Amino acid sequence: MNYVFTPAPQASVPVVGRSERFPVRRIYCVGRNYEEHAKEMGFTGREPPFFFMKPADAVVPVNQGETGTMAYPSLTKSLHHEIELVAAIGTGGKNIKAADAQKHVYGYAVGLDMTRRDLQGEMKKQGRPWDIGKGFEQSAPIGPITPAAQAGDVLNAEIFLQVNGKDRQRSTVSKLIWNLGEIIEHLSAAWELQPGDLIFTGTPEGVAAVVAGDTLVGGVAGLGELHVRVV
Repeated sequence: MNYVFTPAPQASVPVVGRSERFPVRRIYCVGRNYEEHAKEMGFTGREPPFFFMKPADAVVPVNQGETGTMAYPSLTKSLHHEIELVAAIGTGGKNIKAADAQKHVYGYAVGLDMTRRDLQGEMKKQGRPWDIGKGFEQSAPIGPITPAAQAGDVLNAEIFLQVNGKDRQRSTVSKLIWNLGEIIEHLSAAWELQPGDLIFTGTPEGVAAVVAGDTLVGGVAGLGELHVRVV
């Protein structure tokens, strides 16, 4: 097949223990999926889950043991970190039941949903879409994907983020308001999930701003650590 110009490279993420990479199709994100984070954002209770998306090329893949870099984005003075467990879909489908969801997960990774909080807030006030606050370049740093069989009890694991060596976020994945099975059930009712999809499952409390020069270290027990420096 010929194109009028050379297509962009396929976005992809390394896989633990394999030379092959995981090709990224879509990035789905779950909003306000930890109770304490919902409260710090001004909300309470078990609201119906809602989703937003990032472009596939927003990923910043970082190999284990290395420190990745992301550029401080334009138009913002309030770049916030949100550490998250990421589920990588290996078998897609439509209307997947929560009880069957694990069969569709290829593996798990540690990810950051970076947010231009001031732009997001301004768009919300105006009643306009707030994609500009979430779906920008390099807004999804992510570590290697660990195949599900090697990830251990990841759905009950500790999750944390430190900035310049100081704790910012620390919780457990078990505190998700909507667990992964429920997330996949709701997502697959709205979109047909496909191999290559990434699901950022939500962030615990403690989100805050970072500046150029900061180093972020996040992790989910059993998946290693994600190291990213803002430049």
